[in-house]
Amino acid sequence: MQALINAGGKGSRMGRCGVEKPMQMLGDRPTIQRVLDALMASENIDKIFVSVSDNTLRTEEYLKDRGVETIRTSGESFMHDLHTSFERMSGDYVLTCPSDLPLLTTRVVDAFIEYFDPRVMESAIAVVDETTVRNLGITPSYTRESRGNQWVLSGLCIMNRPRTIRGDYLDEVLFDTNWPELAVNVNTMKELDLARSFFRE
Repeated sequence: MQALINAGGKGSRMGRCGVEKPMQMLGDRPTIQRVLDALMASENIDKIFVSVSDNTLRTEEYLKDRGVETIRTSGESFMHDLHTSFERMSGDYVLTCPSDLPLLTTRVVDAFIEYFDPRVMESAIAVVDETTVRNLGITPSYTRESRGNQWVLSGLCIMNRPRTIRGDYLDEVLFDTNWPELAVNVNTMKELDLARSFFRE
């Protein structure tokens, strides 16, 4: 399976911090590198692409220096960027991952991929129960109800590539977890400080 890391957004919720969101340092590595490390160590992933844009030129330079294949997108719309990237990729299914999920581990990636069954699933998204997220000090901006519980979207997905390009509706299955590795998306300075605290510990 191929994987796509989305790293072309404006990162506007970070404020004017002077550093592109994927390049924010966590310990001795930028956020984007921590996500790359988790995906590169997975035996279930054959190739990794990273979508970048004019919003993330420093990230693009960093990735090219390390031989990571990038796809230039507009950076204006998540779905437009996704379609642009999927048209450059191959295979029926793609794992998509945000660049701001720095606690992600290969164990989590593999568990999600091995859960996904293309014979009965069109797409899947990994979610975290709301209590886990709030216990970390994060207030979710959006939750989804399922089976009597509230879930927070992690951004880690598996999607049917050809059908997404065609604009087909995909029935989505939730891979529900209580894993902190999927709970911390670095969208604000508060979440960045929280993520950094894990590496200080």
